[in-house]
Amino acid sequence: MTQDEASSEAWVRILIVDDHALFRQGLRALLETEGMAQVVGEATDGNEAVAKARELGPDVVIMDIGMPGMNGLEASRIITQQSPETKVIILTVYDSDNYFFEALDSGASGYVLKQAAFTDLQMALDAVRRDGVFLYPSLARRLVQDYMDRMGSGEERTAYLTLSPREGEVLELIADGRTSREIADLLTISVNTVQTHRSHIMEKLNLHSRAELMRYAVRMGLVRQSGRL
Repeated sequence: MTQDEASSEAWVRILIVDDHALFRQGLRALLETEGMAQVVGEATDGNEAVAKARELGPDVVIMDIGMPGMNGLEASRIITQQSPETKVIILTVYDSDNYFFEALDSGASGYVLKQAAFTDLQMALDAVRRDGVFLYPSLARRLVQDYMDRMGSGEERTAYLTLSPREGEVLELIADGRTSREIADLLTISVNTVQTHRSHIMEKLNLHSRAELMRYAVRMGLVRQSGRL
């Protein structure tokens, strides 16, 4: 395989949806400069997003929530119903578990905060390409803390035993509320290595699927049994 072929396989076709032109342009530049995406279009609101997604057939839609007219969550619901192969990543200022689970319920597979590092968006793109779900850090911490509590009471022991010693260390530090940078410094490893460990941990503990996350939300009272907020 040539380098160009390998590079083209790594690219995803992306539609950016946000009502701020400067933000769209900046995000497009970042994605294309990193050589990880081809931005095939932009939209300024939910209605335009639905139309552009139908016209362009992107692999991933990066979607804001608060926009004039149709909001990003309703647009995500329509897009994922009309084109199940299209993945949606919510990119928003709202640091809220409830918004996260509403986004999952609308069909989104990722939730990234606008104040996060660009590496978080890169991790989200990688996760949704593997049919996983990207968890933003504060929710990941809550999930891990809940998991550790259940493991202490005898639940989830089998899955925990599949973790490597290093993954076990990272898991405990996540539960302690440490950031990826803090974990990297404490363990003398790179931030990218920490992020790789986090991804493997979530997969091994089955905390990366939409179904498992919705069951967690019901258990925590964040959504009703119907799956709707």
